[in-house]
Amino acid sequence: MRVNLNELKDIFKELVSIYSPSKNEKDVATYIIDYLKELDLPVYLDHSYEAYGGNAPVIFTKLEGSLNSSYTLSAHMDVVEPNKDVVIIEDDGKFKTDGTTTLGGDDKAGVAITLYALKFLKESNLKFPTVYAIFTPAEEIGMLGAKNVNWKEVYKNMNPSKDMIVLDNGGPSKFVAHQAPTCNLFKIEVRGKKAHAGIEPEKGISSIKVISEIISKMNLLRIDETTTANISKLHSDFPSNVVPDYAVAEGEVRAHSYEKIDEVLNGYRRICEEVCDKYGAGYNFETHNVYPLLKSKDYLAFANRFVKAYKNIGIDAKLQIIGGGSDANFFSEEGFNSIIIGVGMEKVHTTEEYLVIGEMKNSLKVLLEFFLNCN
Repeated sequence: MRVNLNELKDIFKELVSIYSPSKNEKDVATYIIDYLKELDLPVYLDHSYEAYGGNAPVIFTKLEGSLNSSYTLSAHMDVVEPNKDVVIIEDDGKFKTDGTTTLGGDDKAGVAITLYALKFLKESNLKFPTVYAIFTPAEEIGMLGAKNVNWKEVYKNMNPSKDMIVLDNGGPSKFVAHQAPTCNLFKIEVRGKKAHAGIEPEKGISSIKVISEIISKMNLLRIDETTTANISKLHSDFPSNVVPDYAVAEGEVRAHSYEKIDEVLNGYRRICEEVCDKYGAGYNFETHNVYPLLKSKDYLAFANRFVKAYKNIGIDAKLQIIGGGSDANFFSEEGFNSIIIGVGMEKVHTTEEYLVIGEMKNSLKVLLEFFLNCN
């Protein structure tokens, strides 16, 4: 199997040169649609962006194969700011920038690999499975594209395979993620009682003192091997001579089961009740889920078959449980059996981001090996 690395690199550089921050991916979507049409592939557009104020559709396509099997590829089109006017530098086997912007390898490396793989298979005389591809907007700001897909309408036009490969994992290509947490945000509001802090402070109930004690009793950061929690916002704004009567804290909990999420959040709620009762303060505890759980639906059978493809090309791949969410979480909720593979991107979401070109090539090679020899 011979791939044209220069062609893959050119696709990647063309994609990176197109400015496409979250909610403003229209231009890169046009590039992808035109590319697919040049391959004479069917395209279905889901206009989910109308639900969150974006400007680019979720793009669906299908490459009909001759084998009696099918798979779906997925990558997202948006990038993290600052990303305007990217200066692409190729040096020492890496793509990087001049240090003033992000590169956008997250996830344009995934998009480039997907487009090249479709072209390679389409132009080959080889037998391969049917391959679907989904390109999403607004992944970086809550997976809004994947979250808002109108699947009822999609299925009237296209029925993507439920075995899905998401090309959006950081680090070396050899990691195959099969499990990712669900996440809940929470908000704690404490209401105390105002008083003059210099004349009669004992008549007040300090919301800051109360919420500080609540936080001190909460199990935070690394709770166990697969559960984390964090408070990222703490606010109360009063003059120094006033005992504050309001304070608010906000944070998140991530866990690999819904039962664990409930256990942690219910524990926080009990702490709020106990501490507020102690001081005579009031509280409000709110929580909501921001993305669902990702977990193998076939006891890792699909993931292990993909690991075998890595071994066939000489790479010792590893199964991985990760701590972050992606489009794969929402696809999983829809019934997709998703794995996430690395594409060689490093230091993502920073202006030091770079992409290891050899790893991007390995990701492409393992995809083609899987499609051509592992079915």
